[in-house]
Amino acid sequence: MIILKSKREIELMYKAGQLLADCHKEIAKLIKPGITTLEIDAFVENYLKKHGATPEQKGYKGYEYATCASINDEICHGFPRKTPLKSGDIVTIDMVVNLNGALADSAWSYAVGDISPEAKRLLQVTEEALSKGIEQSVVGNRLGDIGHAIQSFVEAEGFSVVRDFTGHGIGRTIHEPPTILHYGDANKGQRLKEGMVITIEPMVNIGAWKSKMDSNGWTARTIDGKLSAQYEHTIAITKEGPFILTKQ
Repeated sequence: MIILKSKREIELMYKAGQLLADCHKEIAKLIKPGITTLEIDAFVENYLKKHGATPEQKGYKGYEYATCASINDEICHGFPRKTPLKSGDIVTIDMVVNLNGALADSAWSYAVGDISPEAKRLLQVTEEALSKGIEQSVVGNRLGDIGHAIQSFVEAEGFSVVRDFTGHGIGRTIHEPPTILHYGDANKGQRLKEGMVITIEPMVNIGAWKSKMDSNGWTARTIDGKLSAQYEHTIAITKEGPFILTKQ
């Protein structure tokens, strides 16, 4: 069952989202060759604690970290680690913030040092794909309109959209109905209603869209070893249009 949020609930989620956005701005300053994703993870946990918040995914189904940190061919749910990032890497930092019981979720992909033109274009296309999905997030549209807008744009640019992982509703828990596909047909699926709060989080690959799972049971990576990127916002559906709660 989809739980519609009140204006008050959306306001509280917006406060969580702005804290999350501010944290991503700080991460952007830290990303450079030589830093480890474990150091970034520790920074995030301390930053949230300092601001009266907690990392919601820490402890979720046994997950041990404040962030997911996915490097290069890792699509999502990469574990923070001690290995230093190097120039040419791309890394996605994904987190869910709990501020006084209100949740917000956002992922961002970062360039480490000098990256290849192909990697730079992947980041640009993926971020634009997120914007294309958000543009369709208006009252009366259908869920399929979001996925279709993302898929048609990404594939026209010569990349592929991951299908094994999706966006979702969010509220009192990290994952609520509905499921938000980043592919599909326009004019299909459930209609968007005022008060819905969802995540849109396209994962885009340079090569094939299919994924494989690491032995840790969490980390998904591209089946062909090519790069993957992800951008994610939490969005409230309002009469005035999509309200990006995690806008930086």
